[in-house]
Amino acid sequence: MSSHSVATAFEKARADGRAALVGYLPAGFPDVAGGIEALQAMVAAGCDVIEVGLPYSDPVMDGPTVQAAAQQALEAGFRTTDVLRTVEAVAATGTPTLVMTYWNPVERYGVERFAADLAGAGGAGLITPDLTPDFAPEWIAAADDHDLDKVFLVAPSSTQERLAMTVAECRGFVYATAVMGVTGARASTSDLAGPLVARTKAVTDLPVGVGLGISTGDQAAEVASYADAAIVGSAFVRTLLDHPDDRVAGLRALSALTEDLAEGVRRGA
Repeated sequence: MSSHSVATAFEKARADGRAALVGYLPAGFPDVAGGIEALQAMVAAGCDVIEVGLPYSDPVMDGPTVQAAAQQALEAGFRTTDVLRTVEAVAATGTPTLVMTYWNPVERYGVERFAADLAGAGGAGLITPDLTPDFAPEWIAAADDHDLDKVFLVAPSSTQERLAMTVAECRGFVYATAVMGVTGARASTSDLAGPLVARTKAVTDLPVGVGLGISTGDQAAEVASYADAAIVGSAFVRTLLDHPDDRVAGLRALSALTEDLAEGVRRGA
């Protein structure tokens, strides 16, 4: 197990008696170099694991915040290879770095080729929100060949049977989506999250991370009281969108938000 593996990051957090902080930004936002700089700032300020989004033209599960950032990246000429460049630069910090992507761009790129290139870039694995294990034999085989983590999603609507089937194919951690519907920061984390984590933990020893809706240290602390990780996306994206003309101020705000969230996962455990 390399230092780049997600399992290592979760073990380290557990040894510290706390939950992990997982941070997300789409690659290529505000541009490729700026995205790398932003993710590196998040690592420096306390993210334990990084998710790099692959901007996609038909983002059915993304809320308006992530969509706006992805659109900006696509308009700036984003290519799938840019996500690999981003992963390489972030993974070089020693922080486990996953790609979160809709399935279509991976299929277009070539599943085996994507797995090989992701592993070559030092990536830890793939989070596939719109791909379920029963429709993923090609990805499962490629991930196993290249020792990549396979992170599938479970939701409050998942039946017990589907939950068990999904976690059986996960490696790295299980992604529990706390709220139904599209992504986006919310005023309070969902009361559906706690029971979902409990149901998931009953059928797996893998760490369980909760995503969708966390935007403050207090919410991260709440999630950290019952889950192994707080996963934050829209709040980071929003912070950069709020500073379109001042990159230095944007990075400063991003670091401050990360520190608040990192303090939250320590407080809540």
